[in-house]
Amino acid sequence: MTITIFAASSAIAQNNSAELLLYCGITMVRPMTEIAQRFEQHEKVKITIAQGGSEDLYQSAKKSGVGEWYLPGEPSYRDKHQAEGLLGDAVTVGYNQMALMVQKGNPKHIKADPRELLRKDVIAIIGNAESGSVGQESKVILEQLGIYSKVVRATAFLAPDSRSLLNAMKKQEADVTLSWRATGYFPDNAAVLDVIDLDSKLAKPQALLLIQLQHTKYPELAQRFMRFTAGDFGQAIFRKHGFLDNQTTINP
Repeated sequence: MTITIFAASSAIAQNNSAELLLYCGITMVRPMTEIAQRFEQHEKVKITIAQGGSEDLYQSAKKSGVGEWYLPGEPSYRDKHQAEGLLGDAVTVGYNQMALMVQKGNPKHIKADPRELLRKDVIAIIGNAESGSVGQESKVILEQLGIYSKVVRATAFLAPDSRSLLNAMKKQEADVTLSWRATGYFPDNAAVLDVIDLDSKLAKPQALLLIQLQHTKYPELAQRFMRFTAGDFGQAIFRKHGFLDNQTTINP
């Protein structure tokens, strides 16, 4: 797990010693970095972002007993772990949606269909369902089509998170992957990869829930940060990074 630390700046005296920790799924690190930096300009605090696969992050938060927030890549992680008592209030800060990613210009002429992962003339990779949200959601989509086991057997390898998938694609280690679509619009990825959108009935938008951890030492600060992220400034940042914002209408 990588730890990224952002320096604090000015403002409220009573928060002088506050050091806050966000467990953040890989896909959301870029917008959350910007939001955290702005929050630090308003509060005299330091925010640390622990980034990784959603399941791995939850287990780290549970084991360490420290931290303020958990932001997994899809809401199933809250449903899965809610009964354990660690996860508290939550706000929706946007939506994730899966898509196919291919090499720039789509040289293999891959269609908007996950069954393309089974083509014998392409090298495919997907996420590991045991470690992160990108793998978990890939499993859900492929199981709907009845091909998950076949795809797992056909893929070159399983990656722990979306960053690993996109890094492999940029190194041209694969022709196609399933990943969160916002990652395809990050500038360094968009320069060499193309996004192929899937039918939203198959690739359903998944709510991004910023969840307060019950063991936080700073519940009031934690709540302010959640409101800030879900508010106008935070949502503009999420849109800039290719996410659907929390005002998006999601059809059942």
